[in-house]
Amino acid sequence: MNGISLTNMILNLPFAALRAFEAVARHGSFSEAADELGVGQSAVSQHVKSLEEWLGHDLITRGPKRSLPTRDGSRLALSIADGLGQISEVCEDIRDKHRDDKTIVISCDPGFAFIWLFPRLLNFDQAHPEFAISITTDTGLRGVARAEADIAIRYGTGDFHGVTVVPLIRETLSPVCAPQLLKGPKPLRSIADLAFHTQIRDDFAPTTTELPTWEYWARETGQSLPTPVRIRSFSQSNMVVQSTLQGDGIAMGRSPLVMDALRDGRLVQPFPQNVPSPLNYWLVYPDDQRRVRKIALFLNWITTEARQQARQHALTQSGPQDD
Repeated sequence: MNGISLTNMILNLPFAALRAFEAVARHGSFSEAADELGVGQSAVSQHVKSLEEWLGHDLITRGPKRSLPTRDGSRLALSIADGLGQISEVCEDIRDKHRDDKTIVISCDPGFAFIWLFPRLLNFDQAHPEFAISITTDTGLRGVARAEADIAIRYGTGDFHGVTVVPLIRETLSPVCAPQLLKGPKPLRSIADLAFHTQIRDDFAPTTTELPTWEYWARETGQSLPTPVRIRSFSQSNMVVQSTLQGDGIAMGRSPLVMDALRDGRLVQPFPQNVPSPLNYWLVYPDDQRRVRKIALFLNWITTEARQQARQHALTQSGPQDD
């Protein structure tokens, strides 16, 4: 193979499809691969199908419970894993060499970054002006790769391996809405009144046995939910909160994302029942990172911020507001 054809071959490689296929082969599951990559299962399936069409051979034997690689698929998956591992090591080495020692890179999901983290970073900047914060958003279920970030803030059960995992915020759940929904032609005064309002649902959540849904809250509080007049779903938590602030409907309030709006009166809790969420926020970082001064400073700062917010939220929690 001459240099020109080799170059063309490399340029034409479907890298996204190769990565998706390797994840499916490793997990034996399209859904688990989708969770790892932070994309939909249909997208992973399409990537694998396009790769099979590109190569002209089947790579995965699809079954009702497990999807296993063919003989050719196993060879290719092993080659991809080896190649990606070497690429990751080189990238990690390059980023470690060139990353500014004064920059702290944080990985977290977009909703938490937009609602909780961004408004508080000014406090860190004022306390430690010698450091700069860089945010990278990630909706996946992975812990944290050193090449990607110094620290990750993850939402889930805290089940991450090979890294340090520290609780950041314990989440509680209760319906929330804009104050104007407590009044008007269909005032929200009881659980039965939910039938006259739009139910806003948050579709962003890791795949676990329990999710912080309306159904979970109802079961934990012994409530019977009426069928809402309509349902509106969003794939990002910040969109859920924004829609609720606009008075579009009632959302299942996840405390870290609605604490500030409840404290300043932009949102209210129409019902007094609060329940612990099955999911929480966690700090995740490589084991040796705590010894790095800038990381230790940031960890101390963010855990203090989280404790202060939790105390403020405890003071503002109350039942229905009658005006």
